[in-house]
Amino acid sequence: MAGILYGVGIGPGDPELLTLKAARIIREADVIAYPGKVKEDTVAYQITVQAIPEIKEKESLCIWFSMTKDPKLLQKTHDDGARKVAKALEEGKKVAFLTLGDPCVYATYIYIHKRILDMGYPAEIINGIPSFCATASRLNMGLVEKAEQLHVIPASYQIEDALKLPGVKVLMKAGKKMGEVKKLLVASGQDVVMVQNCGMPGEQIYDCAEDIPEDAGYYSLIIVKEKEI
Repeated sequence: MAGILYGVGIGPGDPELLTLKAARIIREADVIAYPGKVKEDTVAYQITVQAIPEIKEKESLCIWFSMTKDPKLLQKTHDDGARKVAKALEEGKKVAFLTLGDPCVYATYIYIHKRILDMGYPAEIINGIPSFCATASRLNMGLVEKAEQLHVIPASYQIEDALKLPGVKVLMKAGKKMGEVKKLLVASGQDVVMVQNCGMPGEQIYDCAEDIPEDAGYYSLIIVKEKEI
């Protein structure tokens, strides 16, 4: 009998933000899958082991994802990762694939999830607290109010038009384009706040676009609000 794959959202960084369900699934799993080459080096392991130390002893499956936008290379890495997971499922094992934030929001895991389903194996998603909700909470502010719209935007792509959208803009995954993003934010004249490494060691808060460092790390999330009149 084949096993089952769980895409487990572990939240944005604070180990206390793992849900009870996520913790139960991780404890029950036979195999823990990590997005990286060495489990101890992955942020997912470093977060989860603080809440569930027993994962140190569980069988691990490391799956490396290329950060390229080359569609052929991306397809190859996703296919390779799915085959590794399928092998464990074929052995009847429960696999918990740890994913930062929520697996439904810009998570690389979802490409494995879809392939596993297409291969005929069962797979389920275990929601986690999204990074933008945790960031708003850390800033002690509401994210959206009344009839405000919320736009979640991948900032590594062209965002000029997105910044003109009404309501609140959440910018994720700016990566190496942070310098360009900063210039656009400063020019927009909107209220901007950024949290880097929310809930993790090295957390930093920047209260305006001008203060955002152009070399900000990968785990940086920006909230953009229209200025109040």
